[in-house]
Amino acid sequence: MLPPPAPQQAQILRRLLLPRAGGRLPRTVAVVGNAPVPASAERAAMIDGADLVVRMTTFAVDRAEPAIGARTDVVVLHRAVKPGPDTFLDHATRLYLLAEPGRAYWESEPLPAWWPTDLELVPVSNREFTSRTRAAMRLARVAVAWPTTGTLAVHLMHRLFPHARILLAGSSMLPGRPGRSSLDHHWGGAVTLTPEHRLEREARALRAWSRAGWLEPLA
Repeated sequence: MLPPPAPQQAQILRRLLLPRAGGRLPRTVAVVGNAPVPASAERAAMIDGADLVVRMTTFAVDRAEPAIGARTDVVVLHRAVKPGPDTFLDHATRLYLLAEPGRAYWESEPLPAWWPTDLELVPVSNREFTSRTRAAMRLARVAVAWPTTGTLAVHLMHRLFPHARILLAGSSMLPGRPGRSSLDHHWGGAVTLTPEHRLEREARALRAWSRAGWLEPLA
């Protein structure tokens, strides 16, 4: 059994996130992945109506037909991100969390030179958070494997705000499809799946969290 996160790590992230939720503990957190979803005014309204809206990596918000909402409070990304139209748009108004799971193994890429020079990034601790998501996926400690950014974001938000209802939209993991070599995106072309991901394990973890009652997938 892994110990709970160090108080100072969780407290720092909560202090940074709470102003994005109106200064109070969020009751609902929308985590929006990049998988294609059909148009839905109801889904878009639930996302934009959440106390905190988290998006990630390659994304574009609604500008015409409603599907995934227009609000973005927090962006979770990694150094190898293939940006979408909104990944860095209005970046000064958002909080950016940098996931670096590969640093626990061999990856040590510098930040891309073309990223905004004034972009402020807050690292997501591998020891305190990524390792616990890996444990929830039942990955062996020696396995060179880690969660996709979306699943990491879901588990991170739950650990920071355990009493909040996490709304999940645009996830490629629900329902899971074995044997995939790429992930389709709501905006732009598919992204090649890198070998360190274990999608079936992620899908099982997400289903377990849904049964536990704190995760609510949005159709």
